[in-house]
Amino acid sequence: MQERLRELAVLFFRLGVTAFGGPAAHIGMMEDEVVMRRQWLSRQHFWDLVGATSLIPGPNSTEMTMHIGYERAGWRGLAVAGSLFILPAAVLTGMLAWLYMQYGALPAVAPLLVGIKPAVIGIIATAVYRLGHKAVKNWQLALIGLGVLTAVFLGVDEVVALLVGGVLGAVLLRAVISSAAMLLLPLVNVRLGGLAWQGEGGTAVSLWSLGAFFLKIGAILYGSGYVLVAYLEGGLVDQLGWLTQSQLLDAIAIGQFTPGPVLTTATFVGYLIAGVPGAIVATIGIFLPSFLFVLLLNPLIPKMRQSVWLSAFLDAVNVAAIGLMLAVLINLGRQTFTGWQGIVIAILALVASLRFKLNSAWIVLGGAVLGYLLSLVG
Repeated sequence: MQERLRELAVLFFRLGVTAFGGPAAHIGMMEDEVVMRRQWLSRQHFWDLVGATSLIPGPNSTEMTMHIGYERAGWRGLAVAGSLFILPAAVLTGMLAWLYMQYGALPAVAPLLVGIKPAVIGIIATAVYRLGHKAVKNWQLALIGLGVLTAVFLGVDEVVALLVGGVLGAVLLRAVISSAAMLLLPLVNVRLGGLAWQGEGGTAVSLWSLGAFFLKIGAILYGSGYVLVAYLEGGLVDQLGWLTQSQLLDAIAIGQFTPGPVLTTATFVGYLIAGVPGAIVATIGIFLPSFLFVLLLNPLIPKMRQSVWLSAFLDAVNVAAIGLMLAVLINLGRQTFTGWQGIVIAILALVASLRFKLNSAWIVLGGAVLGYLLSLVG
């Protein structure tokens, strides 16, 4: 057990330091590490876990670290893997928040992002290929994946597209619409609700109020970590007035640049509002629900796979998640490929990942260096 905990600690601390690019990229890196390299999980079970994380609130990739930790070493593994994946990003974000408060601006990171973003696209493309090859078992599932992809581009909410894809997949594969609908109804009915708490006289913000704000977000945040942006803008800027629009945009930029979970944006926000205690409270608040949800859900996943209709539902959710990842990949490509440098780096990253199976951490670091060098030659 101790050896397994040590392995989990080393792996997820390293991923916490090097996992750039958002949830889809993080999941691609984890698939490379725990399925391809270490063979801790089968690809089928790994993708079942990915599908399961999409059905509960919280950051998907961070919850995947917890699932993997639980599979490897029980609740202790869950705590170790999840905490050490979050810790590096939280510490780095806190340090950047301190610099921001001292100097009123963010450090220049654009030269590094020139290469990191296309490298991440190569990693995501590899994950989509590997996982899609396993998940798309028949024409019905292929149809579900394409339908989810189309729905996302038509503006349908990611969570709605995922859940509807799961239900339709169960109908096509096992004709169990009534049971599936009953299972999903509580999830579909989740609403954001009132995020605002009354500030103390409109001035100081108590740690209790700050913690409650982020705890509630962590408990209801469906979809990827990028959905956090809408929640923070509506709650912190429009309703509570704890941050300015400019401060929020800077906080989001830090969350995008730093490795690990995007939700460590909460660390930055907490520091701006209430210093080091605020950073700690906000970080714990937004991630704590995920630990509890995964602890409750993980033991149920094998039973879901054993059930005929729930197995069909899982297959459909898995391929629907592939559709979501493909949508993320396409959107990132549109934003990133503004010059030949990004295209070259993405192709090299794809070859390094898919053909030579190079560790994703080295691909990200290599992309940063290559992007900086290519930017010098125009």
